[in-house]
Amino acid sequence: QVQLVESGGGLVQAGGSLRVSCEASGRALSMYAMGWFRQPPGKEREFVAAISRSGGSTSYADSVKGRFTISRDNAKNTVYLQMNSLSTEDTAVYYCAADFTLLGAVKISRDEYNYWGRGTQVTVSS
Repeated sequence: QVQLVESGGGLVQAGGSLRVSCEASGRALSMYAMGWFRQPPGKEREFVAAISRSGGSTSYADSVKGRFTISRDNAKNTVYLQMNSLSTEDTAVYYCAADFTLLGAVKISRDEYNYWGRGTQVTVSS
């Protein structure tokens, strides 16, 4: 069992940077593969980035690859998403997700995660 709380969202100008965080309580975060998803206005929730339990493996959506970086600090029970070179297309509610796993795999499908945070709004202005 784990509870996830996102933070760090806000308003940023295009070209700027922002880092959102996801803090976990309950079971240690190290037991979970973690992911970031986002839901733009009027669209379905989509995959952004994922990271394995140890942080040794990552995966990114093509739309954010090279601009976003997912990382985790299991000692702090926190996963991060560093977002650079933001554009208006990045505007969305950003959610972190967790799934208990005994393996060091990354997961990119919404259906692979069964724990979700409430989300944090990221708005990029032009």
